[in-house]
Amino acid sequence: MLLDAGQMTVTLTQACVEAGLTDGVAVQDFNVVLRQSIGESALAELQARADEDDVALRLGVIIERRGEVLLLDRAEVAPGRLLMLPGTTVKSKESLAAAVYRAVLEETGLIVTDISRFIGSFDYLSNAGTPVRRLHFAVDVAADQPIRLSNYAHYVWLPLTGELPVTSSIREILTTYRDTPAGV
Repeated sequence: MLLDAGQMTVTLTQACVEAGLTDGVAVQDFNVVLRQSIGESALAELQARADEDDVALRLGVIIERRGEVLLLDRAEVAPGRLLMLPGTTVKSKESLAAAVYRAVLEETGLIVTDISRFIGSFDYLSNAGTPVRRLHFAVDVAADQPIRLSNYAHYVWLPLTGELPVTSSIREILTTYRDTPAGV
């Protein structure tokens, strides 16, 4: 596993190679100290609640850059298409923190330096009829570029103040994020 709950420093060379982000380019070792402002007890409580409710966990991650949010698209960005936040399914025995770090690295190539806050969640049924809870976190990243997509065809930075082309559930999450100051 790339990260675990007790690991607070990651060597980026190893992380980038494991995520397939080096494309044969030489990368020098350097370490990033990972912060977790949200606190392990808050993450453990979210995990315990999901276990009690017998729901699978997915997560979405909000990455903001100067008032804009990063959204992803699997196909050509076109009018009427709904965009997505970076995210993933939480693996069995994987901590929520590790899933957040992994999702951002795998889907964007960006390195999370802090899980700054929990924004909210919503429940839904998967296509297979399984109950799922999608948790959403705001993060800080070491740098907002370059973005290296793995599962998506395109990305776009869109202003949080505009009408975003996302599902109504994600729109509510982003509105909560925008309207709730950090630290509240």
